[in-house]
Amino acid sequence: MKRVRTILTHTYPYPHEHSRHIMTAVIIACLFFISSDNMHTLIHKLDNNIKWWSMYVCLIGFFYFFSSPFLGRTIQPSYSNFNRWYVAWICFASLYHLPSFQSMGVDMRMNLSLFLTIYFSSVLFIIAFHIVFIGLWYIGLVARMAGTRPGIWTIFQNCTVISIACCVFYSHCGNRAVHKSKSFGRNSDPNLLAFLENEKGTTWISNFLRMNELKDQICSSWFAPVGSASDYPLLSKWVIYGELVCSGSCAGPSDEISPLYSLWATFVGLYIANFVVERSTGWALTHPSTVLEEEKLKRQMKPDFLDMVPWTSADLFKTAFDLMVSVTLFVGRFDMRMMQAAMKRTTDETRNDDLLYDYWNEREDLWFDFVADTGDGGNSSYTVARLLAQPSIQTVIGGSMHTLPRGDLLLIGGDLAYPNPSSFTYEKRFFCPYEYALQPPPWYRAEHIALDKPEVPDGVSNMKDYDGPQCFIIPGNHDWFDGLHTFMRYICHKSWLGGWFLPQKKSYFALQLPQGWWIFGLDLALHGDIDVYQFKFFAELCRNKILLIHYISEVLQIGENDSVIVMTHEPNWLLDWYWKETTGKNVSHLIQDYLNGRCKLRLAGDLHHFMRHSAIKSDNPTSVQHLLVNGCGGAFLHPTHVFKNFEQFSGTTYECKAAYPSYDDSSGIALGNILKFRKKNWQFDIIGGFIYFILVFSMFPQCNLGHILNEETWSGRLGRFSSTIWTALLYIFEHSYISSVGSLTLLLASYSFVPSKLSRRKRAIIGGMHVLAHLTAALLLMLLLELGIEICIRNHLLATSGYHTLYDWYRSMESEHFPDPTGLRARMEQWTLGLYPACIKYLMSAFDVPEVMAVTRINICKNGMMSLSRSVLMMYYTSVFIYFWIFSTPVVSLIFGSYLYICINWFHIHFDEAFSSLRIANYKSFTRFHIKKDGDLEIFTLAVDKVPKEWKLDPKWEGDERRPHDQLSHHRKNPSKWRSASSPDPVRSVRVVDHFTIARTRTSDPNTTT
Repeated sequence: MKRVRTILTHTYPYPHEHSRHIMTAVIIACLFFISSDNMHTLIHKLDNNIKWWSMYVCLIGFFYFFSSPFLGRTIQPSYSNFNRWYVAWICFASLYHLPSFQSMGVDMRMNLSLFLTIYFSSVLFIIAFHIVFIGLWYIGLVARMAGTRPGIWTIFQNCTVISIACCVFYSHCGNRAVHKSKSFGRNSDPNLLAFLENEKGTTWISNFLRMNELKDQICSSWFAPVGSASDYPLLSKWVIYGELVCSGSCAGPSDEISPLYSLWATFVGLYIANFVVERSTGWALTHPSTVLEEEKLKRQMKPDFLDMVPWTSADLFKTAFDLMVSVTLFVGRFDMRMMQAAMKRTTDETRNDDLLYDYWNEREDLWFDFVADTGDGGNSSYTVARLLAQPSIQTVIGGSMHTLPRGDLLLIGGDLAYPNPSSFTYEKRFFCPYEYALQPPPWYRAEHIALDKPEVPDGVSNMKDYDGPQCFIIPGNHDWFDGLHTFMRYICHKSWLGGWFLPQKKSYFALQLPQGWWIFGLDLALHGDIDVYQFKFFAELCRNKILLIHYISEVLQIGENDSVIVMTHEPNWLLDWYWKETTGKNVSHLIQDYLNGRCKLRLAGDLHHFMRHSAIKSDNPTSVQHLLVNGCGGAFLHPTHVFKNFEQFSGTTYECKAAYPSYDDSSGIALGNILKFRKKNWQFDIIGGFIYFILVFSMFPQCNLGHILNEETWSGRLGRFSSTIWTALLYIFEHSYISSVGSLTLLLASYSFVPSKLSRRKRAIIGGMHVLAHLTAALLLMLLLELGIEICIRNHLLATSGYHTLYDWYRSMESEHFPDPTGLRARMEQWTLGLYPACIKYLMSAFDVPEVMAVTRINICKNGMMSLSRSVLMMYYTSVFIYFWIFSTPVVSLIFGSYLYICINWFHIHFDEAFSSLRIANYKSFTRFHIKKDGDLEIFTLAVDKVPKEWKLDPKWEGDERRPHDQLSHHRKNPSKWRSASSPDPVRSVRVVDHFTIARTRTSDPNTTT
C-alpha cells in the first residue's frame, strides 16, 4: 500500500495515512451511533449527574490547557507526541473511574481493559509474524524486499487501530453468539433493503429515528462470523467463543465463533496479506529504494534549519557554567587577545598586516553592510543572509524607487552562534544559512584550515584585484564562552563564510576605507572593554596614520579630515545607562583622547533591535556624533521601549531618531509572555512542574477535607477552601521540611533573579510577591487534586478493591462474557511462562494510578506514614506527581509569563528574559553604508517585519547552478538556494526604516553632520 500510494500521489510521501483514515472512520462511526442511540438518555440524566459532569469539565479543562499549545504546529514534534500520549494515558485512567459515561452507553472500564488485552495480543502476534517472515527471507524462501523491517511505531500504530475498532464493535454489538435456532441464518436479509425500504415503500429517511434497527442489521449481517467452530475442526481449539444468547435455557455450550474474535482475525489477516504482497510482488521488486532514501530525498527539498534557541530550559545551566568558566579562567588568567598580541610579526603597529587592512582606500566609493547577532534560528538568520547576498535590493525611499547594490564588505558585530560556541552551533546556526544564501567556491572544503591568510582565489594576484564580497567579524560575549577557541578556528583560520571571503587573522582589526573613512573593529571580550595591547595598537594607529599628514595616490590628504567608525559588540551607551554603571573605560579613553572628535559613528549589536541616537548640537565638544545599535541579524527580538528614556552619554545629550520595532509595537509584543510563554518554552514544563511538586510535597495527603464538602452552600465551601489554603501555607513554614526548604530556596532564587539595578527593598518585594503567587497556585492545585480524590472515595469510585482493580474486574467479566470451553487462555499462559497474563495485569495497572493514590492515601490517613514501606510511599508520590505535573505546568507558565510581562512593561526590568522567552524570529534588519565620491557616508537600515517559516527551492537558482561550476556565486544573478514558500517574500517586502547621511569631516568644522 505504501508503494502504491507513493506512485499515485508522489508529491505526498506515505505517512501511514491508511491507519489514520481508518481510525477517523471508526471514531466517526462510534460518535454517530452514540449520538443517535443515547442523546435523549444523556439529556435526561444530565441533571442527576451534574456533580460528575462538573468534574469532567475540570479534568478535561486541565488536560486541554496542558495540551493546547501543542495541538497545532509545535516547536518540538517529539515533545508534542509525548504530550499527546501522556495526556491520553492519564485522561483514560481518570475518566474510567467516573460514572457518567454510562449515560452515553459507553462502558469505559470494559473498553479500556478490552483495548489493552487486544492491543497486547495484537502486538505479540504481529511481532511473531515478522520474526517468522524475516526468517523465511533469511533462508531465501521469499523475495529480497522482505528484509526491509517495518518500524516498531508502525506496528504499534496498526495494533492501536485494530484494538480501537474491536472496542467500538464490542460497545455496540457485544460478543453475542446467536443460537442456531434463533440465528438470522439464510432467512434474514443480509442487505439493508429491509431497513432502507419498508412495506409501504417509503424511503430510509422515514426510518432515521430507528437507528437501533440499523445497528442490529450491521452487527448481525455485516460483521457476523462466517460460521461456527464445528465448521472448522482444526481451529476449534484456537478461537474465542461468543457469549451465548437464547431464549430460556440453551441446549449446550456456545459453538459460535466470537464476532469480536472474527473481526480481530480479519484485521490481522489483512495486515499480514498487505505486508506480504508489499514485500514480495509488483512495484516493490523493481523499485527497492528504502525509506531512508526517500526521507533523504525529502530533506533535500527543504533546508535543515534549526529552531530558535530555547533559553528557558536546561540548556541555560550549561550556558551559565560556560560563562563562569570563561570569566574565571580564560579572561581572568588566559586572555586570547594577549596571545594574539604576542604572536604579531612586527613591532610597528602601522605596518601590521595581521591587523590593518588598507586595500580599499584607493577606491572612489564603497558599499558595505553591518549585521550582528546572527546565529539563532535558521529561518531568521537565512532571511538576513539572503538579503545580504542579493546583487541589489530595490526599495522605496522618500517616495521613489532606489537600488542599493550588495556591499563589497560585510561587517558582523559578534555573537555568531547561540547559546554556546561549538562546532555544531557554528556550522548549523551560522555557516549553514550563509552558505545557502551565497555558496562558497567549488574548491571549498569545510575541513580546510587556512595556514597563510589571505588565500586569494586562483587568478587573483592580490586583494586589491579581488572583486568579490569580503567579511570581517568581531567576537561577541557568546563567542567568548569557550575562551574564543571556536571563533579562532572558524573565523581566523578559515577563508570562506559562504561566498564571502575571510581575510581576517585576528579578533580585532582596522580597515582603511575610501575618502578618509576608517573602521575600528574592537574585541571587548567578556569585560566590556579592550585590553592594553589592543589599546596600544589603535592608539599608535591614531598617532601615525590618522592625525599625521599622509599621501594616497600622490594626492595630499590631511589626517585631521579622516573619520572613524568604531564597531564594538556591546552598546555600552545603552547598557551603562540601563544598569547604572560605567564600562569600557579604555574605549572611551581611545575615542575621546586619541580620536578627538573624529569618531562619527559607533556601531554595536548585542541588543537585538535597531535604535539610532544622534547628538543634539551644543557648544560642548562631541566625541561621538551618532550611536547606532542593530542586533537584528537573526537572534530573538529585544524590546526598544525599555530604552526610550536614554539621553546622556559621555557628557553629550542625544535624541532617538529611529527605533525598530517602535515603542508601541515593542510594548505590545511583551503581551506574548502571558499568551505564548508555554508554547514557546515547552522545556520549562520540566522545571516548573518539578518546582511546584517540591513546594507542596509535604502537604500530601490532606486527610481532613470533610469540612469543605459538608458545607451546604457554595459560599461556605469557598470560605472553607480559602481557610484551608491559608492553614496549609502556615503549615509549610512551621512544620514541613521539604516544602519549607523548597519555598525558601525559591524565595532566594527569586530575589537573586530580580535585576540588581533595583534597590534591595524593591527586589525583596518583587521577589516575594512572585514566590507567593507560585506558592498559592501550587497549594490551590494540591487542594483541588485532593478534593477530587476525596469525592471519588466517598462515592465508592476509588479505593474499592486494591492496586489491581481493573485487572481483577476484567478477569471476572472475561470469564462471563468470553467463554473459553477449550482452555485457550490457560494454554497461552502456560506457553508464555506466565508472561501473557502478567503483562496484561501490569499494563492495566498503569491505568489504576488514581486507585493507587486513593488506596495509599487511606492507609496513610489511618495508620500514618511510618506504617508503609519506602517502595509503597515512592509509588504513592509518583502517582501523585503524574497528575499534579499536568495540573501545574500550565499554571506555572502562566504565572511566570505574567510576571515577565508586568516587569517588562511596568518596571522596565527583565528585558532579556522577557523577550528571549518569546523567541521572536520576526523584525530582522541590517544596515547598509555607502561612502560616496564626495566623501559623505549615506546609511540605510533595511528591515523585514515577518520572517518566512517555510522555504522551497528557487528554480532561478537551479538555472544558475547548471552554468559553469568554476563561476563564483557572487557573479550569479540569483545566488540564494531557497526562496520563501509563502508570501510576502523578504526580498520584495524589505523596507527602509532609517536613512541619514554623515558628512565627511572638514578642517573648518570637524563636527559637520546632516
